[in-house]
Amino acid sequence: MAHAQTPAPTHRISPQIEHRLFSAISVNWRGRPLVSHEVIVELIGATTTRTGLTVQAELDRGRYPLGVKVSNEELAAVPLRRHQWHGEWNYTVLPAAA
Repeated sequence: MAHAQTPAPTHRISPQIEHRLFSAISVNWRGRPLVSHEVIVELIGATTTRTGLTVQAELDRGRYPLGVKVSNEELAAVPLRRHQWHGEWNYTVLPAAA
């Protein structure tokens, strides 16, 4: 599983992919009312570009507990491969050792 983000709450894969992806999504849903999560996911998933970019999107209906505290030791035990560009924000979570 790969995770990438900027210091702000927006997520980032790479500047080039982010620009291509989010500008295409914005064009795709321009002028349409974003009235539900389902509509938003459908519009994101229907996004394509002339250069062949396609998007897969699905709504995660999972319920997650709030306020879960993770200790520094628990966080340090998560196997991560930090990316070369801003590894403090961009990393891949590796499978846990068996």
